This record gives sequence, structure tokens and C-alpha cells, in this order.
Amino acid sequence: MQSQAPTVAAYLKSLPAERRVALEAVRAAINDNLDRDGYEEGMSYGMICWVVPHRVFPAGYHCDPAQALPFAGLASQKNYCSVYVPLVVPADVKHQDQDSELYRWFVDAWKKSGKKLDMGKCCIRFKRAEDLALDVLGELIRRVPAERFVASYLAARDARVERAPKPRSKSRPGNQKTRARTQ
Repeated sequence: MQSQAPTVAAYLKSLPAERRVALEAVRAAINDNLDRDGYEEGMSYGMICWVVPHRVFPAGYHCDPAQALPFAGLASQKNYCSVYVPLVVPADVKHQDQDSELYRWFVDAWKKSGKKLDMGKCCIRFKRAEDLALDVLGELIRRVPAERFVASYLAARDARVERAPKPRSKSRPGNQKTRARTQ
């Protein structure tokens, strides 16, 4: 559920007490380990978001250059909370592979914590802060200063452009049936 709250304080105030406590604990773990010179906290996409501001990365986000480059996020969803992390899952796990060394470290450290990792493509789902290995999450944030994140982002963006499929020609035989039906 996307929030319309204009500020982080308003967003947190709008949450039920249990959710607010969980998000405040995760937010503290992130803020305590954040590269303060390279990231800023605010609201974006209806959630708490940490971004690489335009003063650090003027190009902004490729989908909307007017927006700062998103780094991490924290949200209260319908059935759980999510923390969106700067972690791209390796290709051998059926997702993109940008920083598999960091991914492997993260998964190994999380396992050692004894906590269950409920992770999607780009988020970790949780109901209570106690469900998370906050020390591991904090260390992940610390290991990705803005300079490293921007370099990883640019590499991923450039690789995606290189892999983009070429547009299909209208004269290909497969398109004749479609053309015949529309005439």
C-alpha cells in the first residue's frame, strides 16, 4: 500500500504502533551505517527511501532523470514490511548478477545470524524487527558507499542496454498473419 505521506515523520506517524516500531528499528540500522555524504533520506514511491541525490549523481534515475537515484527503501505493505536493499541476486539464482561477491557475503552472514531470510528479487520481507539480522543489514549498507553503488548502477544499466533485443522487422514472416487479420 503506497503512502501519500510527504515526509518520513508523517509516514511513520500514519502506521499502526507495531509497524512503526519495526520500521523505526530498521531505519535506525540503515541510518547508523549510511554513507552520509553520498545518500539522503526522504519519501519516494510512497515509502521511506534513501537516494543518491543529484548533487552526487546529476544524471538521476534512468527511468526518470528528474528523480534522484534510488538506493534503498523501507515500506509497510499489506501483509508484511519490506526493506529494499542494494543487492542484486546472482545469475545462478535466476536473477541478475551484478555484485555476486556482496550477495554471497550477505546470504552467508545472514545464515550465521540464525535468522530466516525471506528475500525476494530486491527486498527482504519481515513482520517484526526481531525477524531481521539488523547487524547484517547495517553492515550491508555500510559496505555500499554511494560511489560503489553508482558504479554498480552504471554497469548494470550499460549491460542492460547492450543486451536489449533488437526491434522485430515488420517484414518477418511471423508478422504476416497479424497483418492479415488487421487488414
